[in-house]
Amino acid sequence: MSAPVADGVPDPGAPDLVLERRRMQGLRLVGLHLRVNVMNELQYRSNFAIQLIQSMVALGTGLVALALVFDRTDTLDGWTRPQLLVVMGVFTIVGGIIGFVIEPNMGRVMTDVRQGTFDHVLTKPVDSQLLSSVREFRVWRLTDVVLGLVVLVWGITGLDTSVGVLDGLAFAATLAGGSSLVYCLWLVVTSGSFWFVRMDHVQELFFGLYRAGQYPVSVYPAWLRLSLTYLVPIGFAVTVPSESLTGRLTWERGLITLGFLVIAFAITRFVWVRGSRRYSGASA
Repeated sequence: MSAPVADGVPDPGAPDLVLERRRMQGLRLVGLHLRVNVMNELQYRSNFAIQLIQSMVALGTGLVALALVFDRTDTLDGWTRPQLLVVMGVFTIVGGIIGFVIEPNMGRVMTDVRQGTFDHVLTKPVDSQLLSSVREFRVWRLTDVVLGLVVLVWGITGLDTSVGVLDGLAFAATLAGGSSLVYCLWLVVTSGSFWFVRMDHVQELFFGLYRAGQYPVSVYPAWLRLSLTYLVPIGFAVTVPSESLTGRLTWERGLITLGFLVIAFAITRFVWVRGSRRYSGASA
């Protein structure tokens, strides 16, 4: 698309207008799919009760395990009971975000590639990565987010130090960054289906590793700590936001998280573009 000209001079603001138009188009796309999925989910309200029971059982199991730990000790690698409640809350919130938007969309991409119906995404006049990331929403999984917030507030009220506005902003930023890193990892794994078709077993492996996130990564051996931070970014997704609320987050850690996020987005985009170009489906 060429930039509009006036008297032969290109309009320097035209690229900004195009970028703004694409951004608004993306927001409308997200809103449309979210609205449709909410309407569909509201037809089956009994699923809310089922999901709530499942979420409460999972959270209760984690809290029981935490209680057993503190029956034997007052701290776990320097983390007190209220601080680990904060970690548990963040772990539950991130798990809810994964179940709400990341897992269902990545699963649908794998299914479309395996069945040869991914053409319906590639032929749409929107960015294929964006569309693939917002087609499915499991609204009832937001119960995990709500329960996680309850546990988070519970933990914060027991902290020895107060949580200020800057701490809250740091928490929001690191939580968004950590969730984005999980999305990047999952999309890279999902893109592998363009080469290997079936990647379902890798997703199951991720869920197993994610369970380790209910405790700070610092409690694990060095090799596992590095793996849970840089290979499977549970440390960035759960531990770093928890550190922002418990006074443990350093500016170096924050910069590392930001740098890792930029790199992860670049790698994810590269892998997605290369993979989608390899796709040959029903219309090929």
